[in-house]
Amino acid sequence: MEELKLKYLERLSDLYPSIAKASTEIINLQAILNLPKATEHFLTDIHGEYEAFAHVLKNGSGSIRRKINDVFGNTLSTRDKQSLATLIYYPREKMDRIRREEPCMEDWYKITLYRLIEVCKCTMSKYTRSKVRKALPQDFAYVIEELITEKPDLRDKEFYYNAIINSIIETERAEEFIVALSGVIQRLTVDHLHIVGDIYDRGPGPHIIMDRLMQHHSVDIQWGNHDVLWMGAAAGQRGCIANVIRICARYGNLDILEDGYGINLLPLASFAMDTYGEDPCTCFALKGRGGATVREREMEMKMHKAISIIQFKAEGQIIRKNPGFKLEKRNLLHHIDFESGAIEIEGKHYELLDKNFPTVDPEHPYAFSPEEADIMDRLEKAFLNCEKLQAHMRFLLNKGGLYKVYNQNLLYHGCVPLNQDGTLKSVRIYGRAYKGKALYEALESYVRKGYFALDKKERERGKDMMWYIWLHENSPLFGKDKMATFERYFLAEKETHKERKNPYYELLEDESVVNRILQEFGLPAEGTHIINGHVPVKSKAGESPIKCGGKVLVIDGGFSKAYQKETGIAGYTLIYNSYGLILAAHEPFESTEAAIEKESDIHSDSIVVKRTVARKTVGDTDIGRRLREQIQDLNELLGAYRSGLIPEKL
Repeated sequence: MEELKLKYLERLSDLYPSIAKASTEIINLQAILNLPKATEHFLTDIHGEYEAFAHVLKNGSGSIRRKINDVFGNTLSTRDKQSLATLIYYPREKMDRIRREEPCMEDWYKITLYRLIEVCKCTMSKYTRSKVRKALPQDFAYVIEELITEKPDLRDKEFYYNAIINSIIETERAEEFIVALSGVIQRLTVDHLHIVGDIYDRGPGPHIIMDRLMQHHSVDIQWGNHDVLWMGAAAGQRGCIANVIRICARYGNLDILEDGYGINLLPLASFAMDTYGEDPCTCFALKGRGGATVREREMEMKMHKAISIIQFKAEGQIIRKNPGFKLEKRNLLHHIDFESGAIEIEGKHYELLDKNFPTVDPEHPYAFSPEEADIMDRLEKAFLNCEKLQAHMRFLLNKGGLYKVYNQNLLYHGCVPLNQDGTLKSVRIYGRAYKGKALYEALESYVRKGYFALDKKERERGKDMMWYIWLHENSPLFGKDKMATFERYFLAEKETHKERKNPYYELLEDESVVNRILQEFGLPAEGTHIINGHVPVKSKAGESPIKCGGKVLVIDGGFSKAYQKETGIAGYTLIYNSYGLILAAHEPFESTEAAIEKESDIHSDSIVVKRTVARKTVGDTDIGRRLREQIQDLNELLGAYRSGLIPEKL
């Protein structure tokens, strides 16, 4: 036996010191391999819509309703099943309302507890007792385990269970027990959560979503370009900082920065009022709700313009610092004729909708004014020193990446850059060419360097690369020929606003192209899927999220309210359980209050994308592969014990 392998087995013998211990572990692992595959839940493009996100998280995209139907079938009315589902999603809030209406709470407690116990039994059936035990709340772990575990040796099971239920009610712990059971059902219904990019921007609560994700039992994140933008801002990259503030201003969400992260925007507000006080800033009208008063909204429009001009200058400086990015054509300030109020772009002249640029020096258009430079110094320090923001970004770094291969599915946010003929596009990053998987890995490496590199030059490159990932046509997370921010603000001509997508999006129905992408990331062409978001699926125009016969699933359907007029729905989510892949198309979420009061769920239409012939087991998953490797190692340890190569530690 190889010396290295022998050393490994000797280490393994510390954990399993005897033939009996090693054999027992093999039996346990073999049993786990035959359990049903646990449920995965995929969400993408949440864009700060924390109420809708929280609700979809609670209901598992309809998984809990399916569990209730499985348990009760036609023995409960539709209304009772919906009421039970709402209770599981919002136990405290729902019980507050029931208490005001229910004449006999004791009877209600008994009926409800029995129903919840039955649902709980169903949800825990695909897990080992050990895993279920770890999911149980400490205060009620023993009692819940007693109630959900069958006891065939008891002569009077009904009496035994009734005694426990009555005791819970008599000690006035029924409501806390209901909360605990609801939490266990939510926890066990979905085993693992995938966030396929874009937690941030547009909606009012990305910081709340991040807090929630940090408490989740099992999650991975594939970064979207909006997430990487915030990561760049937190690293102190000035182009990213300006973009983050501009987007918050545009959607009326500056309180994310001020209240959510404690970043002081008063210097920017004062500067905006002083500089643009007489300017109506009509091109910078807010897309979101904005301030409560007319005066507040006017101030936010002025802040919106102020930070936009600062952004164009900051980006101009980044582009000139990094000629290898080949973005000089996106530097537009020096093409403005400030006297006539016109601009030349690609040989054409356009009249500007807004001609007031008091802080732009025509001789040095990308230089900050002294006031702008002071604001950016302050903002950079504020972003770097915000503990909550840094904690959220560290979580994204620890749990995330640009792509993930998980259970034969390839997950990424945007696209794999392709040439027109469907071949992988070669992209130069700091003098080296990358394509396909290597491009993803090089870009992710630079993101991490932007936070952790000791070499100052590499760290600066990493920070600038985060801005590149946000908007470059060769970025897998953006994938359009330009980000037409300037044109959308200042030009009326719609043709200048057009952002042409990478050929990837036109070739998603080409099976040879899709197979090539799968193989590039080490996956076989059959039995695998690409799951991504980024570009909203226009359902009302008849577009389907299912591409290439089900090999590609594009699940950005418009979680963000800003997109719902365009898409016609409120987002797609995906469930992958032991029976197959289920795509859910959601209607807009009214509010948490409506969900509780009216017992209205997010209405969703489920589409079975793929149903397995035989129910999938843990053995069919990545965890199963690792368990089989452990079994192989343990069998080798058993052989070493029985041959006398390693003595048992009795």
